[in-house]
Amino acid sequence: MSSNQHLKIAMLVLVGMTLVAAPVQAETVANSGFYPQELLRNALQWVNDLGAIAPIAFILIYIVATVAFLPGSVLTLGAGVLFGIVPGSLYVFMGATIGATLAFLVGRYIARGWISQKIAGNQKFSAIDRVVGQEGFKIVFLTRLSPVFPFNLLNYALGVTGVALKDYILASVGMIPGTIMYVYIGSLAGSIATIGGETDANPVAQWAIRIIGLIATVAVTFYVTKIARKALAESIDTTDTANG
Repeated sequence: MSSNQHLKIAMLVLVGMTLVAAPVQAETVANSGFYPQELLRNALQWVNDLGAIAPIAFILIYIVATVAFLPGSVLTLGAGVLFGIVPGSLYVFMGATIGATLAFLVGRYIARGWISQKIAGNQKFSAIDRVVGQEGFKIVFLTRLSPVFPFNLLNYALGVTGVALKDYILASVGMIPGTIMYVYIGSLAGSIATIGGETDANPVAQWAIRIIGLIATVAVTFYVTKIARKALAESIDTTDTANG
């Protein structure tokens, strides 16, 4: 197998699997007749009646939704309706970070062992995994900024890589721009029943977050390709030295 083929496989392991799995997941949910958006709207209505403990309940629901692959955008928009921009953004960030960490741990300690067995004899995969682990913060941060990478699936996928848990958690700050934007749009909706519909959000803010996401998408694609090539080169050098 050529180096280019190995590079393509490496990219699929880290990034491509999330892009392929997202539409499959969406189609499966639609075909099952299960509509999580409506379920989450009902949950938000319930939270709205809880008074002082509403923020705690909201955070717990967000954690469960993140681990269970439910659409966080509905909850993020709902946070704007229920709590306003600043508190809502804080509660979403807390729930998303905790939920993402739990999903990461599930991916690491349940899925990683199986993946590791499958690629145990492949030095190139091991090299790529090692380098990705060393550059984990930058990769996770860029994927958090980019809207292209499905959030829930990416949490599990990153658990299979060598990214350190500390870097993974710290890189969650990359979610902040998108979180604030969605909460802001939700705050304009006026009611939970209308979230997800058209709102009069500031077009400048919308374009700003789109541009940030586009830049992050290009950057993470370039960056992952660069470190994957570096890992492959190191692996080949190591193999040549050993054979020599």
